[in-house]
Formats: sequence, structure tokens, C-alpha cells
Amino acid sequence: MNLCSYAEIARLLNRHGFHFSKALGQNFIIDERVCPEMVRCLHADRNTGVLEIGPGIGVLTKELCKSAGKVVSIEFDKRLFPILDETLAEFSNFELVYGDVLKLDLNTIISEHFGSMKDIKVCANLPYYITSPVIMKLIESDLPISEIVVMVQKEAAQRLTAEAGTRECTALSVAAQYYAEAQKLFDVGRGSFMPQPKVDSAVIKLKVRKAPAVAPGDTKHFFEIIKAAFSQRRKTALNCLSSSLGLPKDTVRKALKEAGLNETARAETFTLEDFANLSDLI
Repeated sequence: MNLCSYAEIARLLNRHGFHFSKALGQNFIIDERVCPEMVRCLHADRNTGVLEIGPGIGVLTKELCKSAGKVVSIEFDKRLFPILDETLAEFSNFELVYGDVLKLDLNTIISEHFGSMKDIKVCANLPYYITSPVIMKLIESDLPISEIVVMVQKEAAQRLTAEAGTRECTALSVAAQYYAEAQKLFDVGRGSFMPQPKVDSAVIKLKVRKAPAVAPGDTKHFFEIIKAAFSQRRKTALNCLSSSLGLPKDTVRKALKEAGLNETARAETFTLEDFANLSDLI
């Protein structure tokens, strides 16, 4: 079965009485070039276990099964289970897990399903509405994973891969850079999906760091400072930190000065080191 053929996919879905769910952000890949390239960028082999989030009808899953030692896919929509039973019937190295990825214990899933695998990676075509929380869960949960290759909306890709200290940087960018080395791999046009979304996508890679990029004294406070600094994009970090943290401007001004930062600067111009130093001073 050609899972990149619009006609064959339509027949498959009709046969199972399946209708796309806007609420679940379902847009299935139909461009035959995209999934093989994602798998190539993942560098998975028979010693690699791959955790996939949201397999859809199994287009990406099929390519993963050809390369990886084992593929475990997490799917929330039970209507897709009989479809996946059909499209992935030839693969003995595939397992399907039901659940909401944001609520599941991923450490337990990995230990139970990938016991013999030397390397664990994540690969997915993520729905736009859960992109940020899923990625943050993956990199914050101290999972035994080395790399994450995911397709996300192009705008999200730009935010996730923007380097700290650049104009495009956001709180999400800083968090991603703290836990991983992020890079954009390639763009994917909106015509590569069924149904076609309104925006283009991009594939990114997050290479998970063995240790965070910086070592603030209090990690929780470090992220509170980042969130506060980016709370109002058009205002200076001084104003954002003061209003969000409920601190006198003079207190924040003094901390900025001690950290060697300009009080008129905005948060997007700060580096990871700047935020670490600032969090130790406020």
C-alpha cells in the first residue's frame, strides 16, 4: 500500500470510516520524500529504539521500522488503531501504546519497551497545538534519549532553533538551548499534508545535552526569570522583570548592572549565561 498516494489513503480511511479531527490537529504526511529524509537525519540503526508520538496512519512509522531496531508509537486516537494494524502489519518491530503523551510516564514506557536498545531517539510529526508542551516534556524529564527529530509548524521551528541573544529568541528558545543543541534541518510545504494546513512546516533536530548548557544556582528560579523577562515582548527586561516579579525597579536595575547588562535591553538580546548570572542576583 502506497501511504503517500492521496487516492489510496482516501480509500483506506473510507474503509475504516475515519474522519480527520481538527481538535487533534490531524494532518497526515503524503509527500514520499519527507519521511525517508527525516529518518536519514535521525541516523537510526538496528541498535536504536525510536519513540514516535502520533503515528497517524503510519507513514513516518513505516520508514522508522525499516531502519530502527524497535519503534514504539504513542497514539491518543483509538480510531487509528485498526488502520495502523493494517498499514504496519508487515513489521514485527513495531508496538503501539495508547495514551496522552503529556500524561504518560515516558521513563516507564522507555524502560519497559526499549530494555535491550543501546540508543533511544524520538521522531514525530507533532500537532501544532501540543508542540511546545511535548518538546518541553521530552527535554525536561531527564529521559534516556539522545536526539529528537520532529516536524513542527515553521514558526515554531524558528522559535525553537533561535539562539539565545538573537532577535528571534523567545522563552521557548532559551529553554530549548538550555537542554539541547537545536538546529533546523529542512522546510516542508503545506502541500505535503492531507488535509492541507494553512501554514508551512519544518523539521528540526534537538540533540539532548548530557548536562545543561549553564549551571544557575537555582534552576527553578532561572526559568522564572526567563519567563518574566519575556512576559512583554515590546518592553525592556527591566520593566518586565519588575512588573512580573513584583520587584522595585531599583532592585532589578542593580542586578542588571552587576550582571553587566544594559537596563534598556530586551530579553531577546540576553544569552544563556546572562540569564544564569541574572537569576543568581535577583
